Amino acid sequence: MAIVDNAIYVDGVRAENPRSLDETFERIRERRGMGWIGLYRPSAEEVRAVADEFGIHELVVEDALSGHQRAKLERYGDVLFMVLRPARYLDEREEVEFGEVHVLVGPDFVVTIRHAESPDLGRVRRRLEADPALLAHGPEAVLYAILDEVVDEYSPVLAGLENDIDEIEGQLFEEDADATQRIYDLGREVIDFQRATQPLAGMLEALLRGSEKYRMSEELQRYLRDVLDHTLRVSDKASTFRSVLDNALTVESTIVARRQNDEMRRMTELSIRQNDEVKKISGWAAILFAPTLVGTVYGMNFDHMPELHWAFGYPMAVLLMVAMGVGLYAAFKRKGWL
Repeated sequence: MAIVDNAIYVDGVRAENPRSLDETFERIRERRGMGWIGLYRPSAEEVRAVADEFGIHELVVEDALSGHQRAKLERYGDVLFMVLRPARYLDEREEVEFGEVHVLVGPDFVVTIRHAESPDLGRVRRRLEADPALLAHGPEAVLYAILDEVVDEYSPVLAGLENDIDEIEGQLFEEDADATQRIYDLGREVIDFQRATQPLAGMLEALLRGSEKYRMSEELQRYLRDVLDHTLRVSDKASTFRSVLDNALTVESTIVARRQNDEMRRMTELSIRQNDEVKKISGWAAILFAPTLVGTVYGMNFDHMPELHWAFGYPMAVLLMVAMGVGLYAAFKRKGWL
């Protein structure tokens, strides 16, 4: 059954626990109290039964059934429709997991439709039932308490994101550390978190602007202003996180580029040293080749060869080899090869 909890409240006190939707509708009229129906992933028939009884617009029914709505506030006559995106942080995966809750508020009823485990509306109900004076303010008090619960659940998300951002800042300047992917992924989570939280401030301001028209008590207005203050702080912190991650990504890109430049410089220096060694080896090879060439020519076994039987042939050959070696050495030295 999609009904998680169902109660009739009179003067802020839980008066009855109807066993079905039909009984709830009947007892609300009889007791002139407030009905609070909590649904969890209801069927289309259950949502339409509630809509038909309370005169809820068809567009609201479509949104409530489809889910995956953005955070928003809409009014259809005397029925207020609000979509909230609660969140929790999965630290191991560094992901923000979002829930969704729809709240329908009328003159004498509240219908909550959850599409995820979060937020814990049972805790909200227990808190209000422990404070009859607050609950006696009617459906708007329930709306306030749900808003307060959702915004309070953002605090652990901010703490988790802040912790991981601190880790990234420490990782940036570590040797052989590549934080680019982690920064990008965490940045996407912060953007999604901003999309879920930023509309809340405008929604609360709209509620406060209509407080006089819809006769909202001064006490509830004070409570809503407190939630608005917390919401603005959440939005400001999320914006700060996004700026920090954008800067971190820029710094990481700079560091990666510097490391690549350093590596290219080392490779260039190594290539230059290798070229110098090759030049030296080539120079000495040429120097040694010159006397080898002369010696090879005079080492041939030919009888008819110039200067072969000349008395000065050997000294001339030695002198020629030395001269060629010295000449090549001087030439290579001048070119910087040796």
